[in-house]
Amino acid sequence: MSDVADLEGSTLAAVAAAADLAALDTVRVAALGKAGNVTALMKTLGAMSPEARLVEGPRLNALRDTIAAAIAARKTELEAAALDARLASESLDMTLPVSPGPAGTVHPVSQVMDELAEIFADLGFAVADGPEIEDDWHNFTALNIPESHPARAMHDTFYVAQGEQPAPAGHPAAGGVIRHLLRTHTSPVQIRTMLASPPPIRIIAPGRTYRSDSDATHTPMFHQVEGLVIDRGIHLGHLKWTLETFVKAFFEVDDITLRLRPSYFPFTEPSVEVDVGCSWRGGTLSIGGSESWLEILGSGMVHPRVIAACGLDPDEWQGFAFGCGIDRLAMLKYGMTDLRAFFDGDARWLRHYGFKATDVPTLSGGVGA
Repeated sequence: MSDVADLEGSTLAAVAAAADLAALDTVRVAALGKAGNVTALMKTLGAMSPEARLVEGPRLNALRDTIAAAIAARKTELEAAALDARLASESLDMTLPVSPGPAGTVHPVSQVMDELAEIFADLGFAVADGPEIEDDWHNFTALNIPESHPARAMHDTFYVAQGEQPAPAGHPAAGGVIRHLLRTHTSPVQIRTMLASPPPIRIIAPGRTYRSDSDATHTPMFHQVEGLVIDRGIHLGHLKWTLETFVKAFFEVDDITLRLRPSYFPFTEPSVEVDVGCSWRGGTLSIGGSESWLEILGSGMVHPRVIAACGLDPDEWQGFAFGCGIDRLAMLKYGMTDLRAFFDGDARWLRHYGFKATDVPTLSGGVGA
């Protein structure tokens, strides 16, 4: 018993006398290390009789716990003293000039959104917004997308786990049921605008959209811009002129040739896919001319059923709509090859492709940096 007491006293004295963390660690190893004094005593318990172990076990465990607690407390004291000494010795001269450091950049998606807003504002378009959690009436039904359409399937659309619910009073689908989902396009913004505002209407609707898809050119969340014009006497020529003007301004190229190919979308009739003339030089894409063709967007005349679903008379009001991916526009204009990098949050990628805060797009100074 006296040996245990003497070992405890001498070890605690050594802990208290440790002047720094290195000296304290030396005491710890000498007492609690693999070959330490306390460890050696603990190993003797295995050779004792059960009666002796009942007596010596608690004493040795108490010794080990006491020393370990003393070492931890002393370590805290020494660390606090070292920090105080460091703070006392260090100083910061606030009069020194600011050192150049990493600067944030504007994400290409945000830059392209600003470019689009600038271009279409000059054409008399307003920017409209809407909720990202939509119901299937605004997202599908009002857009003439039938119940059997593949886009409504769960492998294409992210549904919110609420199941079918009765449409609330005042909802356009009142008396029926609705399901909530993450919007698959920004077309619901067009529907909400037509329901809330009397024509004439000229809007673009940029924003985030969601679809169950992921590869080098598709991500589950992406950005889309759609345009809508509702007025009297609107025809396909107005659409073609608007798109030509937009593409010329966005790519800052005068030699623009568009090709409209017949297509099918439930919410437009007739529907057209739009290709822009381009060329390839040494593996680099150049917009302009008509050497080759690149699909950039879908468009068409707003279907009369869509106009009627929003409470307007399709015999009086006509319109056109178009939509394209903002991420894809950024890739085409600024030479990015993998859409997934847009959402990696890699500071190196952002420094390379990002824009300065002063790179504000203007039609007079150029929308591109």
